[in-house]
Amino acid sequence: MGGKVGLKGTDGQEIVKKAMELGATPVSLVRATEALQMIAPIKDEIELIAYPFEMGEDEARNCGFDPIIIGAITRGETTATDTNNAAREMLKLRVELILFAGGDGTARDIYEAIGQEVPALGIPAGVKIHSGVFAVNPRKAGELALRFLKGSAKLREAEVMDIDEEAFRRGRVSARLYGYLRVPYERSLVQSVKSGSFAVLDDKRNQEIIAEYVAEKMEDDWYYVLGPGTTVKAITDKLGIKKTLLGVDLINKGKMVAMDLNEEQLLRYIEGKKVKIIVSPIGGQGFIFGRGNQQISPEVIRKVGKGNILVIATVSKLSSMGLGQPLLVDTGDDCVDKMMSGYVRVITGYNEEVVVKVAG
Repeated sequence: MGGKVGLKGTDGQEIVKKAMELGATPVSLVRATEALQMIAPIKDEIELIAYPFEMGEDEARNCGFDPIIIGAITRGETTATDTNNAAREMLKLRVELILFAGGDGTARDIYEAIGQEVPALGIPAGVKIHSGVFAVNPRKAGELALRFLKGSAKLREAEVMDIDEEAFRRGRVSARLYGYLRVPYERSLVQSVKSGSFAVLDDKRNQEIIAEYVAEKMEDDWYYVLGPGTTVKAITDKLGIKKTLLGVDLINKGKMVAMDLNEEQLLRYIEGKKVKIIVSPIGGQGFIFGRGNQQISPEVIRKVGKGNILVIATVSKLSSMGLGQPLLVDTGDDCVDKMMSGYVRVITGYNEEVVVKVAG
């Protein structure tokens, strides 16, 4: 729930309440439905077991399934305990696959309940998704689940990662490996675990070179939306202004206009202005939109336009994604994902660019 409103995750009831007060709405229900729609063609050949209401039942019925309902919850007041209970009960029933929607916190809850006893696959619906147990988007999750149920996808162990959300909100990433889930796997359908920043002097120097080039090209009549991460932060370091490492900021004429903006604030600030967005792909995963920067929402992207989006990355960051792997977008809006698909120029140095494919 926390992405568009600028919260770096929504683990815990208090932060969920805050997200709702800021106008956030759950995205996991819609994303779970998208995944289940891909499995619906074989709904008469399988038994679908679900927890009540928004923990699976509603989405299943919306897709034409007649699910077997187990457990009990209070509608609208679910917690991590409910997730644990659901996974444990499904383990007892010896299901063939647990399909869950959420982020790293949900993956951790599932792992604590089942370990490697039952295959599981994540439908990405969180803010911080560092784990390697998620499909690249909801439809790919459904497609992969379908292949697995038909016997054409193998299993592999994948990392369950989670971070300290409070530290994350303060601009510090403290990630920890909790264990491994067994997940259905096909390379093009499953995201990689997020890799950390390269702790080498050459890479830092390359970030500085990219920052110098981008800063020189900035024009006073344009506003620049800056995504999170060290590669983008190098630009503000070059300009001598402070930036939030893990937030979305706005600059103009080499000065900070506003920091750590949510979607609503961004839309208000950029209304009627000439705007460019600067983002860098997530190391090891390749996402440029839809992971950790949901404040730059589909509506923001539409207003700015694909031609005004600058992607920056060091060569080593691009290499971390694997040879020939595309950049990825998963905004939750099909039209925007298709708009971003194709090819983009990625700035990799001073007046140096490479053309990279983008898969929506």
